[in-house]
Amino acid sequence: MKNITYRQVNDYMIPNLTLPPEEANIRFGKWGMMHKDYLLKNKRVLFSTLLTQGKLYQHCAEIENQARKMFDTLVEQMKTAEGVTEQLKEKNQWEWICRIQNIEARAREIINIELIYK
Repeated sequence: MKNITYRQVNDYMIPNLTLPPEEANIRFGKWGMMHKDYLLKNKRVLFSTLLTQGKLYQHCAEIENQARKMFDTLVEQMKTAEGVTEQLKEKNQWEWICRIQNIEARAREIINIELIYK
């Protein structure tokens, strides 16, 4: 059991809490932040458990990595399946842009449903 130190702020004793060293340097992006926010608002027990065990940031970083890989894979698969190629980009840039944006939006939605908000 760790010794917890406290500091007094007015009439209150506030614990001096710090992240474990392995958690302190973990960084994650959009997907990890979205998942952390989801856990905080909808899965409070899991959020609290991960936080008190010092594993919340590691968990969110893993979700971030999975989401990035999944996004890249989905986009490439959809581009291939729908014939969105470099030739289309050279031939009709506006069509290519519209189709890529549509593919990316669908990939983000799949990731949200299957990974972030699960």
